[in-house]
Amino acid sequence: MKHTITLIPGDGIGPEVSKAVKSILAAAGVEIDWEEIASRAEVERRGVDFMHAGVLESIRKNRVALKGPMETAVGTGAPSINVGLRKALDLYANLRPVKNLEGVQSRFHHVDIVIVRENTEDLYAGLEHTVVPGVVESLKIITERASTRVARFAFQYARKFGRKKIHAVHKANIMKLSDGLFLTSVRKVAAEYPEIEYKEIIVDNACMQMVLNPNQFDVLLLTNLYGDIMSDLAAGLVGGLGVVPSGNIGETVAVFEAVHGTAPDIAGKNVANPTALLMSSIMMLRHIDEIEAAQRVEGALFTVYREGKSLTRDVGGTASATEFTDNLISTMGN
Repeated sequence: MKHTITLIPGDGIGPEVSKAVKSILAAAGVEIDWEEIASRAEVERRGVDFMHAGVLESIRKNRVALKGPMETAVGTGAPSINVGLRKALDLYANLRPVKNLEGVQSRFHHVDIVIVRENTEDLYAGLEHTVVPGVVESLKIITERASTRVARFAFQYARKFGRKKIHAVHKANIMKLSDGLFLTSVRKVAAEYPEIEYKEIIVDNACMQMVLNPNQFDVLLLTNLYGDIMSDLAAGLVGGLGVVPSGNIGETVAVFEAVHGTAPDIAGKNVANPTALLMSSIMMLRHIDEIEAAQRVEGALFTVYREGKSLTRDVGGTASATEFTDNLISTMGN
């Protein structure tokens, strides 16, 4: 079956890792017509806002997109494209599986956690304004609808993939109304899934427990800001953002992305590791029911890391990005 998929290569190393992933998926025999979006810099040089350059129309039409890393200025500049896409396309659930990759040095072993993060509201939505000079107000919006929807996504995921336990992460001891509404909504959904153990944990304790014993967790369900922080924390347990995938799931469309930075200091040097975007593309393949291809690519990736012969320097190797990609394709063909 042939698929048409939107590709947003991104900034910095984005075009390089995107090119590598395209090569690997083609070698796996997946027929994809890539509808590629120009880089943000190129679009803005034409005087057009990136969000109005056809990207939303392309994703809505194709219903699936793969996205490389995109730069977001800190404290100044244009709003985050990542946040803009999630809100405009109603990509309400961020799915972040975090698992050890054999061959990548990490402080913990046997980590296997799935983080489900509400993706459209809360403080992370960036609704803020200046009240008077020197005073800024940021709005934490929590709704029953969004909380219930993401909770149902988490419990359905757990049931489908045999997960046994879900922790809802909150700060309802202090934010009794907002986080309290989140918990109330989740509890109602949890009651519909009696076979899945349901627990609640305060976010600061959850962070401490993660670095003491991450193996106690199975699925974590969080509001947007806590989810953003704890998903990166979880990635640090297994080697960093370069070895974890991410998917943003909506009712009708899905965007799979690398969540690491754009690394402009190494852009164009043929050393960028495409693993995170490749792992996200494996999630994408499963989403579009290319199950055999997903297993083939994932198996080759695991083999390359396990053998450790052609790893890029960020994970302790000396190989170029091209050598890593070529070896993975060769491994897949064996």
